[in-house]
Amino acid sequence: MNSRQRVWKALNYEPVDRVPIDLGAMRASGISARVYAQLKQRLGLDGPVKVLDAMQILAEVEPSVLEACHVDVVPLEGINAAWCGAPAETGVAETLAGGQTVWFPPSTRIRKERDGAWVLLNAAGEPYARMPAGGLYFDFIRPTMAASRIDPAKFHPASTIPDEQLDAFARRAEDLHANTDKALFGWGASISLFGLSALLSDNITQGALDEWLVMLMTEKDTATEMMGRATDAAIALAKLYHQAAGDRVMIWGVASDDAGTQRSGLIRPELFTEMILPHYHRFCDWIHRNTSWKTFVHSCGAVADYVEGWIGAGVDILNPVQISAEGMAAATLMERFGKRVVFWGGGCDTQRVLPLGTPDEVRDHVRANLETFDALNGGFVFSQVHNIQADVPVENVMAMLDAAYTFGRK
Repeated sequence: MNSRQRVWKALNYEPVDRVPIDLGAMRASGISARVYAQLKQRLGLDGPVKVLDAMQILAEVEPSVLEACHVDVVPLEGINAAWCGAPAETGVAETLAGGQTVWFPPSTRIRKERDGAWVLLNAAGEPYARMPAGGLYFDFIRPTMAASRIDPAKFHPASTIPDEQLDAFARRAEDLHANTDKALFGWGASISLFGLSALLSDNITQGALDEWLVMLMTEKDTATEMMGRATDAAIALAKLYHQAAGDRVMIWGVASDDAGTQRSGLIRPELFTEMILPHYHRFCDWIHRNTSWKTFVHSCGAVADYVEGWIGAGVDILNPVQISAEGMAAATLMERFGKRVVFWGGGCDTQRVLPLGTPDEVRDHVRANLETFDALNGGFVFSQVHNIQADVPVENVMAMLDAAYTFGRK
């Protein structure tokens, strides 16, 4: 059974020879470039380290590492398809606080401040994110709460893709499908309708999460119309990406919609059902009617109260499965939703166990989670709960990946 077959069976709740493994297939299952450089060294692999996500400084996981770590999934993002597979030397070389030299995407613009901070600049030369001296990743500069009023008339979600970007996406899809046996994970047409993720891009909240959440209750017609525009745009983009890559893609990220805190969801389940779910339903319906793609939703936090709704709306896969959040224990999730939604993540807690445990504790933790998620009988893809941060001991990363492979086999 090759990787593509293994992932497809897992997504269809069929028994697998071993649990599929994801490392770096999307921007919440990745690995810090700093730790990745150490991992490559431990694996005896040479070569430069490329950064796929400049904000989080996440590494591109190369084919040699994919094979060494038994990884089954590869990313296919519209925004960075040209950079993936390109020589590192075509990018922007920088040395991180830990001493590792990495290459950022060619369009990256970094300004160095006198106090040692790094500032990310957009295409217009305006600062939008900052990393303090010795920092591990960038944070957005703009405030997250009601810095400005939301003007619905100024909301113009993108519904087209530059030809150059679409061509690069098509070429990358063909190359990965023809020259690897990995499952392709596509991203580039998605909806963010509420939650923290809505602060991270040009979308409906425009940097004012609190105002947007109020609008969901007090200006329902306006909010619904705006979310309808967002969904229309996402469908238009998905059509273009499907024309470019077709069914070479196996999984499609329909939303990165962080809907929960550590203790609860952001809005009442009834409001979620009324205001948010219809748009998920429409987008997932389009994908299922027109493609073979499996639909993937990323949402951190305590979101157990929303899962039933997502399932009903046509969501096939839930990530990152934050098992430390309220109501999100692996056993609880399996009892409530097992074999009705694929759990992608939850394999290792990234808040306490992975950064703070011993390698033996990490291995035991992974083994227990694999058993709870009934991984060999389908419905589960192994990944740590979120990105592997820059201060995680590389020994723990190796213990986690080894345990996922060792204990995830028949």
